[in-house]
Amino acid sequence: MTATLVTGAAGFLGAHLTRRLLDAGDHVVALDNYRTGRPAALAPLRAKNPDTLEIVRHDVTIPYMAEVDRVFHLACPASPRHYQRDPVTTVRTSVVGTDNMLALARALDVPLVFTSTSEVYGNPHVIPQPESYWGNVNPVGPRACYDEGKRAAETLCYEYRAQYDTDTRIARLFNTYGPGLSPGDGRVVSTFIDAALAGRPLVVHGDGLQTRSLCYVDDTVDALLLLGDASAHTPGVAGPINVGSPADRTTMLGLAHLIVELTGSASPIVFVDRPRDDPDHRQPDITRAATVLGWAPTTPLDEGLSRTIDAFA
Repeated sequence: MTATLVTGAAGFLGAHLTRRLLDAGDHVVALDNYRTGRPAALAPLRAKNPDTLEIVRHDVTIPYMAEVDRVFHLACPASPRHYQRDPVTTVRTSVVGTDNMLALARALDVPLVFTSTSEVYGNPHVIPQPESYWGNVNPVGPRACYDEGKRAAETLCYEYRAQYDTDTRIARLFNTYGPGLSPGDGRVVSTFIDAALAGRPLVVHGDGLQTRSLCYVDDTVDALLLLGDASAHTPGVAGPINVGSPADRTTMLGLAHLIVELTGSASPIVFVDRPRDDPDHRQPDITRAATVLGWAPTTPLDEGLSRTIDAFA
């Protein structure tokens, strides 16, 4: 039986990944400090898998030791509302937390999959964004705690591989959504769906023409599992590897209209000023994911949104 450590396991993506690992027969050590994750996200998994799910309340900025065969390192607040609430802790989680998990992987000589983000590209000048693009990031702005924290964490992964031959693998995730999102987490899909179902206005920033590429959570988890299961000798496995849905790039105004339509809501759409450093466009080039992992997303946006709406309702 494979023993797998998942950090950030009580978060949206962490809970989905933990479930899939348990379904595959892994013994999972689920770490979370519950700063943004929810114990309720793991409770049904614990009830179903009492012998193979070990839940540990722990902050990754404190060193941790467990005997495991691999590490999926997801721990970090992911929505602006959460990561801007305590930016110093956000930076420390990305940098100190990643260093601690890399030290664990190095000591055990096991692979570590690190979930980075499309935010490392900042407000890009290149569309779509390939992994070779270095980005356009403001290092002293309101989003820097997350953007630069993840960039520094990627550097740590690179240097552990270069200096210690640690088996590190970097996935850059683009706007994952799906059932299990928290209505109050500030992410655009959950915020729009929650407002539409309640009959409240959907608030669009600026003119709403900024774009995001939305990837359904099952597709994202598929990519992470492929990355974690790949042989260490697979060319390109170290990444970084973009994980997202280029075909489902949509404007925020278009997304608002689509969610109103899918929910049958009468909610109006209202406009407010855009926050500082809000990126204009997000679209991944997933050629590397297709080549290295044989992966591409399969869930159309309207289908994924309908499943998410059903879960919210």
